[in-house]
Amino acid sequence: MADPCSERPKVWAMEPFRVAQSPPAAYYIPDFISEEEEQYLWQQSCWCQEFSVVFVCRPHPAGGLPHPKGMVAEKLPPWLQRYVDRVSSLGVFGGKPANHVLVNEYQPGQGIMNSAPQTQEERHAFSFLLKPRSLLVLQDDLYVRYLHGIRPVATDTVTQKVANASLCGCEFGDTLPRQTRVSLTIRHIPKVLKTSIILGRRK
Repeated sequence: MADPCSERPKVWAMEPFRVAQSPPAAYYIPDFISEEEEQYLWQQSCWCQEFSVVFVCRPHPAGGLPHPKGMVAEKLPPWLQRYVDRVSSLGVFGGKPANHVLVNEYQPGQGIMNSAPQTQEERHAFSFLLKPRSLLVLQDDLYVRYLHGIRPVATDTVTQKVANASLCGCEFGDTLPRQTRVSLTIRHIPKVLKTSIILGRRK
């Protein structure tokens, strides 16, 4: 399948998509990619499955490997670089380009903990609903001070804690079944090593 990315140029103004009901700053763009692009990315992301026997809620990094001294940079595959460039063009990284992507797959009923000592319900301040083909941008306090998690449930009910409900076209009380979701977490990591690190087995 040919990459449809170049066939759908579009310039986004971010301010109309700001989520006013959350702390600063969050932006939610529904239908950021087309259905054709969604299918293309779904097919291309299958390469990640080669790296794990069971690819379930298990991340695969692209663009670099973490290291205490900084990220060991790797070149992004061309199919992914084009979409990373599109997100970078929004200016969400302060004019800097994104250089790292985490590819995750979640099955219905799976989630992730927020690594806090309290339960998720006690820590739950607000939520974002992520519909297919959408883009969620987190900046400032939301990126550096807030923990995040995903409830391990098969359906989601839209409550007043869903900050972007109006941007999703949802009504309070709606119940939405989950489907298999592949997410691309695109980031700019400022600390990148200019030289490679040789890793060896421990004696």
